[in-house]
Amino acid sequence: MKKYRNLFISLIAILVAATVAVAALVVYVDPFFHYHAPIQGFPYIVDNQLSQNPGMAKNMLYDSCIIGSSMTVNFDTDDFKELLGRDTVKLSYSGAYPKDDNNILSIVFDRNTYARRNRGMKAVFIAADIPTMTADVDEIKYPLPEYLYDDNYLNDVEYVLNKDVLFEYILKPVIQGKGSDLSEIYFSWWTPDYYNIQWVMHNYEKPEAVAESASEDSFIPATERNLEANILPFVGANPDTEFYFFFPPYSILYWNNVLCENTYEATMNQYRYVAKRLLEYDNVRLFYFQNIDEVLDLNNYADYSHYKPEINRFMVECFKSGEHEIHSEDEMAKELSKMDEMVRGFDFEALLSQEW
Repeated sequence: MKKYRNLFISLIAILVAATVAVAALVVYVDPFFHYHAPIQGFPYIVDNQLSQNPGMAKNMLYDSCIIGSSMTVNFDTDDFKELLGRDTVKLSYSGAYPKDDNNILSIVFDRNTYARRNRGMKAVFIAADIPTMTADVDEIKYPLPEYLYDDNYLNDVEYVLNKDVLFEYILKPVIQGKGSDLSEIYFSWWTPDYYNIQWVMHNYEKPEAVAESASEDSFIPATERNLEANILPFVGANPDTEFYFFFPPYSILYWNNVLCENTYEATMNQYRYVAKRLLEYDNVRLFYFQNIDEVLDLNNYADYSHYKPEINRFMVECFKSGEHEIHSEDEMAKELSKMDEMVRGFDFEALLSQEW
C-alpha cells in the first residue's frame, strides 16, 4: 500500500508540475497579450479578434487605433505610419455592433492602459457602419471570452490552462517558424482573384421586396441611443484625440438592398443624423466614401459590401489629404445628393437580369 501511495503522490506531483509549467509558458509567451507586450523574436499568430484584441489594446505600444467591422480589416497599419506618422494597432471586430466598439474603446481609454502605454491617444479611426446603428445598445456580435476582458486574475485559468492556446498559439508557430505580419492582421481571406463582378453577382442574393415604405425617422431613435451610449462618450471625454469617422464605401448593390427593403429615405436621413451629431465635436473628422466612382465598379468587391485592400489604402491617403472630408451638414447634404444621383441613375435591372 505504501508503494502505491508513493506512486500516487509522485503522479500527482508530476501533474501539478506539468500544470504549473504549462501555465508559466503561457504567461511567458502570452500569445493573447493579456499580461504583457510581445516578447521579441517570438512568431506570434494573431487571428482571433475576440481573444486577442483586448490584450493588444492593453499592452501594445501605439498612439492610434483602428476600430470597427470587417470594413476595417484590410487596412495595413504600415500605411498609417507611412502617410500619417501614426503607430497604429488594428482592433477590428467583423460584424461589429456599436457595443463591440464600446467594449474595445473602454480598454483603449482605460487609465491603466494609458499608464502601461505611457503615451496618449493621438487618433482613433472608426468605421461608421450605418446598418448596425439600429442594434440594441447592449447587443454584441459574438459572445466574448469575459476572462480576457476583465481584471479578475482568478478566472484566467481558462486562458493559462487552455490546450488550444498551448497548441495553436505557442507550439504551432514555433514549429512553423512563422507568425503573423502585425501590420496586416485580420486581412480578409479573399485573394485578388475574388475581387471581380462575376464572383460578386454569382453570390449576390437580392432581398425580398418590401411593400411598405419605412418612415423617414424610423431609424433615428435607435441610432441616437447607440451614439449616446456607445460612441459619443469617448469623443467628448477625450478632446485631445482626433476621431476619424468614415462611412465605408459599400458597393452599389448595398443601395439596391436598401431600395428593395423600402428603407431608402430612412437610410438617407440616418446618414444625415449621424453626420450632424458627429460634426458637433471639434475633435471629429468625418469622411464620406460612398459616392466615389469605385462603388460602381463591382470588380473592386468580393461581395456587395467588402472592397479590395487598395481602397483601404486610398482612404488612408484621404485621411492625410482631406479629400472626401465632410465639414458641415450642408456638405453632407451635397454628398448625399451625389449618392442619390448615382443610385437613381444606375440600371439595376440590367445588372440583375444577366446570367452570372
